[in-house]
Amino acid sequence: MKLANRVAALTPSSTLAITAKAKELKAQGHNVIGLGAGEPDFNTPDNIIEAAITAMKEGHTKYTPSAGLPALKQSICKKLLTDQQLEYKPSEVLVGTGAKFVLYALFQVLLNKDDEVIIPTPYWVSYPEQVKLAEGVPVYVEGKEENQFKVTVEQLEAAITDKTVALIINSPSNPTGMLYSKDELQAIGELCVKHNIWIVSDEIYEKLVYFGETHSSIAQVSDEVKAKTIIINGLSKSHSMTGWRIGYAAGPEGIIKSMTDLSSHSISNPTSIAQYAAIAAYEGSQDPVETMRQAFEQRLNVIYDKLITIPGISCIKPQGAFYLFPNAKKCAELTGYNNVDDFATALLEEALVAVVPGSGFGAPENIRLSYATSLEQLEEAVDRIHKFVEEKM
Repeated sequence: MKLANRVAALTPSSTLAITAKAKELKAQGHNVIGLGAGEPDFNTPDNIIEAAITAMKEGHTKYTPSAGLPALKQSICKKLLTDQQLEYKPSEVLVGTGAKFVLYALFQVLLNKDDEVIIPTPYWVSYPEQVKLAEGVPVYVEGKEENQFKVTVEQLEAAITDKTVALIINSPSNPTGMLYSKDELQAIGELCVKHNIWIVSDEIYEKLVYFGETHSSIAQVSDEVKAKTIIINGLSKSHSMTGWRIGYAAGPEGIIKSMTDLSSHSISNPTSIAQYAAIAAYEGSQDPVETMRQAFEQRLNVIYDKLITIPGISCIKPQGAFYLFPNAKKCAELTGYNNVDDFATALLEEALVAVVPGSGFGAPENIRLSYATSLEQLEEAVDRIHKFVEEKM
């Protein structure tokens, strides 16, 4: 069967692959603890669910405008003004079926064949694939572990060519949980303005920040930087709405209009019911968001201290999101495995703990562990890993 080149070149998602393998082992009766999922283990808050039920009962089950309900776009504008002091008009906002589709649509309208997009490593697994689907070229710049996995202006300057169209910034980061400071964002933003480069600012984890740290958007740097920035965000992580599929972009009106045109010929519109739920999420109490954030911070403190006692494991303590991203190269060597991928496979098959190999994120020496599960399960998982390592040494 002959398939289009654009899909033949895609790399399967490592996170979905490990989740599928874990589910297969569970179905066979094994007590697998999955630390691979990238979604909160909390249910969607009740007021959001009730808003969806009400919307259905009131007949709000029809098509909506392709860019999203006007009321939801207004709520998003209000949120951006309240949280980031950023002023956007509804015409500068597009609502889509999840932040992933919104990113896909953005690259489709930004890129022509062979245009380059700078992607710091470690990266979220879908960034390079979406760039390639738009016939662009991913250009990787290593966020070094000694710099908390963050890239510097000097590194970016060296990577810029006359084909560079965009830079992706993800803060807090998946998979590392690291956060760019205001000063770092200012330097990066000014560099992008200087070279006329678009900034794709993925802020999906902005509400999940710990230890008194605060999230900053690169669009806050200046009006000039804001004019070159497209913010990508959504409710999946902040309000535990992964299955509702509501994400959005905020940026220059011309780009948003092009993304809207593309959406009108692909998804038609985001699900109407989910949009009414999203309005309730932003307009209602934010207490459930804070409750979830506090739970993640507590888990992080407990599980980090246990994890770093495992021989061969080193780990920078993250500032946000809900992932740990330890370096496991030495651990793999101590236990007799050629690489971290093989070590991660053995953890799943023998210790029955599912982690995601860092190779899928452009960091082959690391593994990603999600702490979006109960503290009891997390402690059991780390105990299993510890025992596995000591028995193999």
